[in-house]
Amino acid sequence: MTIRSYAPGDCAGLARLFYDTVHRVNAADYSPEQLNAWASGEVDLDGWNRSFLAHHTVVAEQDGVLIGFGDMDETGYLDRLYVHRDYQRQGVATAICDALEGASSAAEFVTHASITAKPFFERRGYRVVKKQQVERKGILLTNYIMRKSS
Repeated sequence: MTIRSYAPGDCAGLARLFYDTVHRVNAADYSPEQLNAWASGEVDLDGWNRSFLAHHTVVAEQDGVLIGFGDMDETGYLDRLYVHRDYQRQGVATAICDALEGASSAAEFVTHASITAKPFFERRGYRVVKKQQVERKGILLTNYIMRKSS
C-alpha cells in the first residue's frame, strides 16, 4: 500500500469509492433511505476537487487501485475518511489518519464520525463530544462529533 498526495485526476475515482463504501460498509448501521441521502451517486466533482485541493488530502493505493482516501483542513478537522469495502480492517484507515494527523500542526483533531466509524476513532484516542442527528436531503442520520488532542 502506498499513501500519496491527492491529484485532481483522482476525484472521479474517489467519488465512486465514496458511494460504494457508504452503500456497502455503512449498510449495517443505516437504512437504505439514509444511505441514499448520504451518498446519492451525484457528486459535484468540481466542488469536491476544490475541497480536496484546499485541504491536506491523501490517497491510498495498492497495485494501482484506489483503496482509500482522507482529508483534513488546517484546523485539524478530518472531513472525509473512506476505505474501499474490499480493504476494510487492513490498516488503510490507520495509515491515512497517521499521514493526516502527522502532517497537521493543529492542537486537536475533530471529526464527525458515522456509527460505523465511531469504534475506529475511539481506538485512535478520539472521544465523543456529542451525538447528533444531521439532515441530508430531508433524512436524519446519526453521527458523533469526536475530538482528540494532538
